[in-house]
Amino acid sequence: MGIGRSALEMAVASADERRQLDRPIAQQQAIEFTLADMAMKVDAARLLARRAAWLHDQGVCNTKGAAIAKCFAGDKVMQVTMDAAQVLGGYGCMKDCPLEIYMRDAKLHQIY
Repeated sequence: MGIGRSALEMAVASADERRQLDRPIAQQQAIEFTLADMAMKVDAARLLARRAAWLHDQGVCNTKGAAIAKCFAGDKVMQVTMDAAQVLGGYGCMKDCPLEIYMRDAKLHQIY
């Protein structure tokens, strides 16, 4: 979840900072929708993971729930990092941008 949250925070900061037509791109509807979708995916994955952890704490064998949470989180974090790269534009794919590392790590979690 940390990767997705960090990518979302980076995208929000970039959207507030980057300007187009003399206003932040965060005020463009398409960017607002993208950021909202990213937040929704991160939150849903976090809730699934917390549910699986809670059931484990209750002593319930929850292999299925944990596997669902892991698979869902891996897929959503990959989507969030890809969306963040779109928001950041060309900077999101440069070697000195942390998002480039987040994308590689997210792909590893998705494959695992």
